[in-house]
Amino acid sequence: MDVREQLHPGLAESPSATAGARAVTQGVIMAGGKGTRLYPYSALFPKPLMPLGDMPVLELLLRRMKKAGITEVILAINHLGHLIKSFFGNGSQLGLSIRYSNEDQPLGTAGALANMIDGLDDTFLVSNGDLLTTMDLVSMTRQHLEIGCDASIGVFQRENKIDFGLIEFDSDKRLCTYREKPTSTYYVSMGVYVLQREAVRPCIKQGEYLDMPTLLLKMRAANADIRCYHDDCVWLDIGRPDDFALAQSMFERNRELFLGD
Repeated sequence: MDVREQLHPGLAESPSATAGARAVTQGVIMAGGKGTRLYPYSALFPKPLMPLGDMPVLELLLRRMKKAGITEVILAINHLGHLIKSFFGNGSQLGLSIRYSNEDQPLGTAGALANMIDGLDDTFLVSNGDLLTTMDLVSMTRQHLEIGCDASIGVFQRENKIDFGLIEFDSDKRLCTYREKPTSTYYVSMGVYVLQREAVRPCIKQGEYLDMPTLLLKMRAANADIRCYHDDCVWLDIGRPDDFALAQSMFERNRELFLGD
C-alpha cells in the first residue's frame, strides 16, 4: 500500500471523496531567509519587510491571504525576526491571527514545517515571504480540494530569449540547425503551495535543513499525488535588486491590482 492509500483510504476509487466543501483557512509563510541577494538592504531589514510603496511586501501577501479566506497565519522567522514580530504583532490590525515559529538556525524553505507540524491543519497553504503576486489563491485551494491531492504547486510561465543565433552541429561539425534569437517557454515554481499535513509528516525531521523541491520529490518518491496549478497572473520574486526595483514600480503604478480593492 502506497502513501496515497494510507492517507486517503478509498481515494483511488473516488478522487472526489476528500474534496467536500471545506475551505483552507491556515497559511504558513517562510520569512526566515537572510536575503543575501538583496544585500546591503537586507542587512537592516529582513527581506519580507522590504517596502513596496507604503507597505512591506509581506503585508501585501498577508492581505491577499486574508481575502482568500485565510484566518490564521504562522510566520517562520529567523534573520531579524524580531523586526517582523514587532511590525505585525498578533495580526489583529490586519484581521488575522498571527503566531510565530522561531528557527534557531536556517532550515530552508520547507524545514521549518517540522517545528510546527502538530499545529497544522489537515490542509494548509504555504508561501515564501518575498513575492509579489496577483495569484488567485481561492482557485488554487479549490482545485486542490476538488482533486483531493497531497500537494499543489503554483507555477508561472516564463519565457527565456537568447540574444544570439543558436547553432547545433553533429559529431563531424556539420551544421544541423541555425535558429536566430530563439525563445523558449518553461514553468517555474511561484513559491506557493497547498499541502496535506499527513503527506508531509513522514518526509520531514525536526531541526533538519530541507528545501521545498527536496520535500516534494521525497513526497513523490512515496507515491504522493502532486499537482500543479497555473494561474495567468502577475508574479515577481523580489530576491534580486532588479526585481525589487521592478516590483516597487509595478506596485506604485497599480496598487489596486495587488491590494484587490
